[in-house]
Amino acid sequence: MKKIFMFLAVIGLLTLSAEYQKTFAQDNQPATEQTEAAVAEAEDGVVDPFAAAPDDKPIHQQLKKLFIDGGATFMSLVLLCLILGLAIAISKIITLSIAQNNNTKLLNKIEDCLKNEGVDKAYELCRNTPGPVARIFTQGLLRVRDGQGIEKAEKSVIEYGSVEMGKLEKGLSWIGLFIGIAPQLGFMGTVLGLIQAFDAIEVAGDISPALVAGGMKVALITTVGGLVVAIILQLFYNYIISKIDTIVVDMEDSSISLVDMLVKYSK
Repeated sequence: MKKIFMFLAVIGLLTLSAEYQKTFAQDNQPATEQTEAAVAEAEDGVVDPFAAAPDDKPIHQQLKKLFIDGGATFMSLVLLCLILGLAIAISKIITLSIAQNNNTKLLNKIEDCLKNEGVDKAYELCRNTPGPVARIFTQGLLRVRDGQGIEKAEKSVIEYGSVEMGKLEKGLSWIGLFIGIAPQLGFMGTVLGLIQAFDAIEVAGDISPALVAGGMKVALITTVGGLVVAIILQLFYNYIISKIDTIVVDMEDSSISLVDMLVKYSK
């Protein structure tokens, strides 16, 4: 599943790169016939009230323009952080959704097995059931089946619960990495934009808004891009953390219920 999402992330990045090249080529072409007609009408003193304004573009075209104005190098890196971070986050959400089983139903089946058919049947049931809770139960029931006692089973459930918790949290460090890197890339673009502005001032020997505007525009766009990416990934990160906390609490509650069952039906 993770390989599929990583493949989709690469495909998305290549698609966006192609769109960037296409937009860049379109921006270098002459004005369209509609724009020329609008200019001619304006020169004649006739203004079409229904004519679209030059900046009245769809949102995706405006985003493309901002992407180009912010600088392809740093904006591509920021976009790469967004794509990879979303790919890992979506993959993790799917994994956690699969892991969140109906543990109450599983506990009822285990209790029926312990009551009527013994530990062996309950062990087989858990071994054939997917999910972290079933894997924890399998370790505890294995100790009871081998005659190691309730205390060994309880210790095994606690230890293996920590292992499953670590598996649930696997991959979160990468999302946190992209959350930290995206704003830093934006700030680096800000510094480079300011350097470009001061270089232009140094070459011209004069300070004018036209000279400073280009560098400042790059600085602001890269900063905003990095912050937007960090905010989006932070929302996914917090959602995943809350989902993991819910699963962990359910695991602990179910483990206590299993130990109580083993104490009850092992007498």
